[in-house]
Amino acid sequence: MKKKLNCILLVDDDLPTNFINERVLKKIDCTEKIIAVQGGFEALEYLKSTDKETNPQPDLIFLDINMPGMNGWEFLENYSHLEEVQKSKAIVVMLTTSLNPDERDRAKEIPQISGFLNKPLFIDGVKEILEQKFPEYV
Repeated sequence: MKKKLNCILLVDDDLPTNFINERVLKKIDCTEKIIAVQGGFEALEYLKSTDKETNPQPDLIFLDINMPGMNGWEFLENYSHLEEVQKSKAIVVMLTTSLNPDERDRAKEIPQISGFLNKPLFIDGVKEILEQKFPEYV
């Protein structure tokens, strides 16, 4: 890897999934910082933070679809209303355990979504996203 991403944000209400996803990202060694939050509200608060030293803007967001409180679709609706500086240039990849093809079709219609993976993350899937979306880093 040429250089690392600055920050990856994991948004998933399931602690074991966040743990596994963090392990995969650490094994690939593709980012300086991994932030894991447990839902859409917490992710939005993180993105709105003005302390960019402690809370750097993510280059990549892995977003679960099915979460209580605010699901991934609702997060994206709120995310689209953030100021550009708060959204940064983050690539958003949706994560799901569902086999429902309607979710993939819906994701294709939303411009903020750059990819769709089954969860938990796996090394080859992450590497593929990195190669496609961040070629200068691989």
